[in-house]
Amino acid sequence: MSVPATTAAETFEAAHPARWWHRLDDGRIQCDLCPRECKLHEGQRGLCFVRARQGDAMVLTTYGRSSGFCVDPIEKKPLNHFHPGTPVFSFGTAGCNLACKFCQNWDISKSREMDRLMHVAPPALIAAAAKHTQSASVAYTYNDPVIFAEYALDAADACREQGLYNVAVTAGYIHAAPRREFFAKMDAANVDLKAFTEDFYFRLTGAHLNPVLETLEYIVHDTKCWLEITTLLIPGQNDSAAEIEALARWVHGHLGPDVPLHFTAFSPNYRMTDIERTPQRTLTMARAVARQQGLRHVYTGNVHDTVGGTTLCPGCGQALIVRDWHLLKQYTLDPQGACGHCGTAIAGRWDAAAGTFGNRRIPVRLMVS
Repeated sequence: MSVPATTAAETFEAAHPARWWHRLDDGRIQCDLCPRECKLHEGQRGLCFVRARQGDAMVLTTYGRSSGFCVDPIEKKPLNHFHPGTPVFSFGTAGCNLACKFCQNWDISKSREMDRLMHVAPPALIAAAAKHTQSASVAYTYNDPVIFAEYALDAADACREQGLYNVAVTAGYIHAAPRREFFAKMDAANVDLKAFTEDFYFRLTGAHLNPVLETLEYIVHDTKCWLEITTLLIPGQNDSAAEIEALARWVHGHLGPDVPLHFTAFSPNYRMTDIERTPQRTLTMARAVARQQGLRHVYTGNVHDTVGGTTLCPGCGQALIVRDWHLLKQYTLDPQGACGHCGTAIAGRWDAAAGTFGNRRIPVRLMVS
């Protein structure tokens, strides 16, 4: 699908003044966006690669440029309780502030080549393109939107003016001040909780667990943003029943039983090609363990598992939304988002009826006239 753009985009500059930084006494400047707190001399970039020092200030080098666009089903993010069946306009930039050895989008998130950002897309154009494609939401995804927060927030404002929802797909590795501004403008978020041990985070992502847990608690308790969580289960690394039980117990105790939790299958990638794909039985076990801890909505992903993709009523146990991959096969919620059998309210953000976008994936090209 092609979407018309404007000639103004042709001369759009990617470098943009960055926020959330301060000067240090030794002459360096420190980025205050995420817990890495990168300290930069002239010409240096942070670990994310896209936040750089130019002169005596910090800039975001990818503002208004994207690595690509696509219209997806909202269930692909994955978000199962946020306007099911609707299309979401997805885009990202390049770089990341984590160093995951198992990254499934490493060609984008680990990119050090700005020529990947061939698509010119100022915030207003993002909103116009999403509206043109009849999308219900815009997703900041593919790489972590935390690192292009200034761009994402401006795009979120433009999208809200067009009546569109904003969705973040993120690892949640962000400091408190920018976190407040970022999630105030998001209507939904899927946060990757990579594992439930500090050892895993430090060894395989180069980051720390606690800041992510703080982000999860903040979203649930201090914002109106709908939250779902995804954990990629990697054989021998974070897939033990004991760790899954601890993770589910924490989610139940700190976030509540209604936050959807997705367990997804790892496939060999990036710097972890020597580990086998996650077997189906591991996902089935993880779902059962999490449900035993009282979580009401636990799903499996990256596998064909209709049972693991089904939303069950916590009241009567009836199947309410049956999914085949990202396709809705059955929808039995009333217009208020309650069980059509017993009337139990189901946590989420619902429409009067399910969307009909289906299982499509539509690449989008912005055409500059």
